[in-house]
Amino acid sequence: MANAVRIGNCSGFYGDRLAAMREMLTGGELDYLTGDYLAELTMLILGRDKMKHPERGYAKTFLTQLEECLGLAHDRGVRIVANAGGLNPAGLAAAVRELAIRLGIPAKVAHVEGDDLLPRAAELGLGSPLTANAYLGAWGIADCLQAGADIVVTGRVTDASVVVGPAAAHFGWGRDDYDQLAGAVVAGHVIECGVQATGGNYSFFTEIADLDHAGFPLAELYADGSSVITKHAGTGGQVSVGTVTAQLLYEIAGPRYANPDVTARFDTLDLTDDGPDRVRISGVRGEPPPPSLKVSRNSIGGFRNAVTFVLTGLDIEAKAALVREQLESALRARPAELEWTLARTDHADADTEEAASALLSCVVRDHDPKKVGRQFSSAAVELALASYPGFTSTAPPGDGQVYGVFTAGYVPAGAVAQVAVRPDGTRISIAAAATTLELSDVDPPALPKAPAAGPTRRVPLGAIAGARSGDKGGAANIGVWVRTDDQWLWLAHTLTVDALHELLPETTDLPVSRHLLPNLRAANFVIDGLLGQGVAYQARFDPQAKGLGEWLRSRHLDIPEAILS
Repeated sequence: MANAVRIGNCSGFYGDRLAAMREMLTGGELDYLTGDYLAELTMLILGRDKMKHPERGYAKTFLTQLEECLGLAHDRGVRIVANAGGLNPAGLAAAVRELAIRLGIPAKVAHVEGDDLLPRAAELGLGSPLTANAYLGAWGIADCLQAGADIVVTGRVTDASVVVGPAAAHFGWGRDDYDQLAGAVVAGHVIECGVQATGGNYSFFTEIADLDHAGFPLAELYADGSSVITKHAGTGGQVSVGTVTAQLLYEIAGPRYANPDVTARFDTLDLTDDGPDRVRISGVRGEPPPPSLKVSRNSIGGFRNAVTFVLTGLDIEAKAALVREQLESALRARPAELEWTLARTDHADADTEEAASALLSCVVRDHDPKKVGRQFSSAAVELALASYPGFTSTAPPGDGQVYGVFTAGYVPAGAVAQVAVRPDGTRISIAAAATTLELSDVDPPALPKAPAAGPTRRVPLGAIAGARSGDKGGAANIGVWVRTDDQWLWLAHTLTVDALHELLPETTDLPVSRHLLPNLRAANFVIDGLLGQGVAYQARFDPQAKGLGEWLRSRHLDIPEAILS
């Protein structure tokens, strides 16, 4: 197919590989280079930064990258789109202009704003958060590019929008070209997390020959919305149907994947091998977007402190019970939240002290910093000579630290005034979608009858299945996929919600939904409440649920020998 536009990625989060922008610009041909710098936690970090320094609130590393790469991009004709503007896209755009002048590079800079709803939070029923940002779509980006911008910076747009905008501008798509837009959303979702599409965080990482320095991904997008996911030649990592499947399942819910411009149907897409390090995505169907926009709300939740006790050798449970009773009795004022977790990392007859030890953690939270400050941490330390044998703790006395909470809000799309600020300063209002469609569940697919089990072997689920997990506010998702039709039929019949509750006891009392995606031979689970009030709340030791899928893969089931490979 001809007339592809090549859109690369150089950042999956604020703090990603600093050299990636240069690597992508020098490694091969590109038309656009995008970067995703924002996450729910990042917005909280930027919000606290802006409280101290009102002129900030954007991802400063983006400027660091441009210091080295703006000339490269200009010489190669590559246009850059990034959401690094965070809470201050106008401020970042101004800083980029100043940088371009200082470097003597005639770059045309534009930005998109309107996502910041904080001044209207009360009016819109969003309470009194620290930050309140609507997830915008791609049409502001497209307008800036069509107006000649070389660099477009945005605030909180959806992760895929930085790809959809360039594709829509390049091909001249209209607002109702839903299938094409949906295809771009899918491609954007695959590449937005950087090297997660090229072998990073991949369940079957041992099959990848070179992960020392994985190359960042790029999408060759076509006028019909189909795409090929690939990477620059000679870079590390791998692009395969497996790595693309893993990323497609990252942080999604059901088959309908909503964006402000289109709802992409993940149950319609088709993945095919297109050669070494090339995977074609085709057949994506799109529907009108929902009438509401999601709003990222971050607030200061209070103060948090923690202490971890090391319990070594025998009588672990009794030692844990003793120190728990002692510490709780010693607290003059009980914090609002006090949580204990015992991790039985100890092994019997261990040949190292560390392998003989378990970890007992106590986390406290309260709106009053005094209740979780020195009165808590000092009480723990004062037990040093009066508690269990071998008493050791991992932290000295200290004050509590501020923690944040994330809650999603929703507002009518028409209530958000998206504005494209073109390179010449002209401000263009971007209308909300004229046609919308409320989200609804997709009927589960009809499954053939499960075959007779035959002989089974008790092995880890990961013997046949890959998984990828992540966070969505207080919820977590786990996408599980297999490689053959026989394995998929077994997975769909076996890995039910009840089975997940049994395999992952932490989820037993939580609402869990399951969504089947036969075209990917995958099942996606959404676990509400597992992460408390979001990543910054740190409800569990893996606050972003990144390892949740690997825990599930490690659990043992009776799997038919016929499908083990």
